Amino acid sequence: MDSKTLYAKAQTLMPGGVNSPLRACRYVNSEPVFIDRAEGAYLWDVEGRKYIDYVLSWGPMLLGHCDPSVAEAVYMAVNKGTSYGAPCYGEVALAEEIQKLIPSMEMMRMVSSGTEATMSALRLARGYTGRDKVVKFIGNYHGHNDAFLAAAGSAAAAVPGTPGVPEDIVRHTLLAHYNDLDKVREYFETRGGEIACVIVEPAAGNMGLVLPRDGFLQGLRDLCTEYGALLIFDEVITGFRLSPGGAQQRYGITPDLTTLGKIIGGGFPVGCYGGKREIMEHMAPCGGVFQAGTLSGNPVAMAAGLATLKGLQQCDYDALEARTRGLAEGLTEILRSKGQSVHLNQIASAFTIYFSDVPVTNMTESSACDADKYAAFWQQMMAQGIYLAPAGFECAFTSFVHTDEDFEKTLEAASKVQF
Repeated sequence: MDSKTLYAKAQTLMPGGVNSPLRACRYVNSEPVFIDRAEGAYLWDVEGRKYIDYVLSWGPMLLGHCDPSVAEAVYMAVNKGTSYGAPCYGEVALAEEIQKLIPSMEMMRMVSSGTEATMSALRLARGYTGRDKVVKFIGNYHGHNDAFLAAAGSAAAAVPGTPGVPEDIVRHTLLAHYNDLDKVREYFETRGGEIACVIVEPAAGNMGLVLPRDGFLQGLRDLCTEYGALLIFDEVITGFRLSPGGAQQRYGITPDLTTLGKIIGGGFPVGCYGGKREIMEHMAPCGGVFQAGTLSGNPVAMAAGLATLKGLQQCDYDALEARTRGLAEGLTEILRSKGQSVHLNQIASAFTIYFSDVPVTNMTESSACDADKYAAFWQQMMAQGIYLAPAGFECAFTSFVHTDEDFEKTLEAASKVQF
């Protein structure tokens, strides 16, 4: 069955024919391609077409798809049972590995998604501080929890009114533009005693890749410390990608709580939140803040995550960053040679090329980019077997298994794009 037939059938069974809005490809004036399998740096659709994958399941497949060590760990775990609903060795081993790489996570709790991790971290921050307000940044996406859907980035940008979210909930969410430290300072100076936490993507990934200005993250750290609020780093995207210790290692800033996502499950549905012991001990059964989940610490996901983190520690991050920079700069040069106004944001193995006349430092500037130009670029790259995110406000990701030949083919494809 081909993608067109599958999509027609899917639309009778699921809203928009998809299980996550961005997959509908409406931002690029297209229909989704249905994937049949993945291996290494590649995807194959149901019609057998091969693509070089720069989405990588929205980031976590740093080792590539079907990494042999991860696959072996999964097979062994499955043969011992797929779900216990009880403690297992894997969750202890994975927690130890995470703590080794991210020391600020003195204690942690496994959950089943990044959304669940951020939702739980917010509840913990409120329970620990006895305050209700949360400062978040316009264009930062922290999952579809009610409190975070105020001015979220990514696919949520299509529903700015967030229907179904009570006003009584979002009134506790204080919004600031990413990189606007002065606005956050103003909130603390006027309402500091009400603010439980500031949550931030330390390098934003859901309005495209937007990097923090010098002093921005340290300023957040200082304000939270001064006013007794918690600083939460949402590292669902940046965790183990910006460095083996995530963005906090790269930038040298220690948050009070950290949230992680599917990379710690090797791509399986998993998340985690953790931080200072004195804060985490407010979670039940030690304290009164409640959160639970039957699939938390799932043995198969834990085995995949442990194999992934061990594998990443054998990889050369500096080399991949240099190669990724070469690819991203090469694409930028090609597009400029075609008369296009583009700006590049890049760090580690992630980048975004914006069709914009100005550098992009926040959601307002990201939203002003030329969506039609990106759609034209996406369609022509897909036709040549280059799989990019179906929206211009997402990141492109590379992996440790992308080859120089893959990058050369990508640059060659870009050279053939016409506007």
